[in-house]
Amino acid sequence: MFSVAVIEDASAAEVSLDPVRARLLAELAEPASATMLAARVGLPRQKVNYHLRTLEAHGLVELVEERRKGNVTERMMRATASSYVISPAALAAVQPDPAQSPDRLSARWLLAVAGRLVRDVGLLITGGEKAKQRVATFAIDGEIRFASAADRAAFAEELATAVTGLVGKYHDETAEKGRPHRVVVAVHPSIPEDSRGA
Repeated sequence: MFSVAVIEDASAAEVSLDPVRARLLAELAEPASATMLAARVGLPRQKVNYHLRTLEAHGLVELVEERRKGNVTERMMRATASSYVISPAALAAVQPDPAQSPDRLSARWLLAVAGRLVRDVGLLITGGEKAKQRVATFAIDGEIRFASAADRAAFAEELATAVTGLVGKYHDETAEKGRPHRVVVAVHPSIPEDSRGA
C-alpha cells in the first residue's frame, strides 16, 4: 500500500468522490471483506460488494487474499493507498495553466502552479512505477512566523535572489546528458490545524 497515490483518470476520480466509496476507501486501510465492511458502514453486503468491484476496476482497491468460508469465498480487499490526490490531469480540458497569468504574488497563480506540481509528480510516479524506478525528487516544507508584512516581503525578495543565484550557478543549458528539473518555491499563510479538512 502506498502512503499517497495520484488519481489521473477522470472516471477513477468520479468513482473516488462518491461518499459511500470514499468511506469504503477509508475503511480499507486494513484488509476487510464485503461482509465486514457492510457491518461497519450499515449497508447490505451486496451493495458493498458492488462498490468494491467498482473501486477495484479503477485500481483504488486490490485483492489481498481469498478465504474459503463454507461454500463461499470471501475476498479480502485493501485500498491501494492510505490517501489519494486527484490530479488536474483528471480534468484535462479545464486543468490550470500557470503560463496563462504568471503573477508570482497571486494566490490563484500559486494554486495553478501547485496543480501543475500535482499533475507532473503524479505522472512521474506512474512512469517510475512502470519502469520500476524511483523518482528523484526533493522538497522542503516548513513554517515561519513573520513579525510584519515588510519582513515577509524582504524574506520573499531574499529567497528569490538566493534561488535565482543557485539556478544560475547550476543550470547548464549545454549539458548533453542533463535533465531539466522544475523548481517550485512557495510561501503562503499557514492554515490552523483545526481548520484543515473542515
